[in-house]
Amino acid sequence: MSSALLPRVLADLPVGPVVEELVAGKVALLQWSAADEPGADRIEAVLTYGHPTVNGALLDKLPQARVVSNFGVGVDHIDVPAATARNIPVGNTPGVLDGATADLAFALMLAAGRRIVEGDRYARGPDFLRYDPSYMLGREVHGSTVGIVGLGRIGEQVARRARGFDMTVLYCNRKRKPAAEAALGVQHAPLAALLAEADYVVLTVPLTPETRGLIGRAELARMKPTASLINVARGAVIDLEAVTEALANRKLHAAALDVTDPEPLPRDHPILKLPNVIITPHLGSATEQTRRRMAEMAIENLMAGLVGRPLPFQVK
Repeated sequence: MSSALLPRVLADLPVGPVVEELVAGKVALLQWSAADEPGADRIEAVLTYGHPTVNGALLDKLPQARVVSNFGVGVDHIDVPAATARNIPVGNTPGVLDGATADLAFALMLAAGRRIVEGDRYARGPDFLRYDPSYMLGREVHGSTVGIVGLGRIGEQVARRARGFDMTVLYCNRKRKPAAEAALGVQHAPLAALLAEADYVVLTVPLTPETRGLIGRAELARMKPTASLINVARGAVIDLEAVTEALANRKLHAAALDVTDPEPLPRDHPILKLPNVIITPHLGSATEQTRRRMAEMAIENLMAGLVGRPLPFQVK
């Protein structure tokens, strides 16, 4: 089919080789700027690959849009009510990335506790000339207490991994989860108590108005100075300036952040100079297997919406 006849899809290009492979010959992908150019009224769908903002103002420029498909689970960058009000379904990719993200959360927990990144830098540098058993001591992970803030799919997967390390698992959640408590042996605790008791605090909550800035100065002050903060949720869940201060003043042992706000951080941000922080570039679901399945689900949603079928993975 001629590309001129293919459905026109607004996308934050580039979308990666797997997505390009899956849509080849099926749709015509347009640069995000096409929403402000002549012909925007003929765009039939929106595909969000990174985290571009999709709001009512954008959708009003696209009167023919029939679906918004998101590559990923989190839709905090999409105004779902605005889309719903315009009869535009929104699709995402739930379930598939839970294990991969939990794996990374645990990797960050181990790296923070055992100072693995610091150790790597030291071992590569000019100062490692003699083994010293008293140098660069970390904190044990096995047998310690982990507090999971947000016991959704990813949080439950983190809890499963923690059991293998003989950890005490606390959780707080918007709603208590008796079934998870019975199945996973996790213990419910209010946020304040969880922060005070946990050796590792793992954030797996979605970004909502209620969770934005959830961990600020007051919450950090409740944590042990020997504790580590792990964020695989969204950057805006924490007050980054408060975390930077706590780390710089050694009020926390370490932090490991897969997400930041903004993302990426300015290259001169003071947290980047601290030795007791690990920052990864949003790698939560970044495995070949998971990212391919995410692409497949996103394109399934896209193609279903274009022909008016119910989305297989619709955000409710």
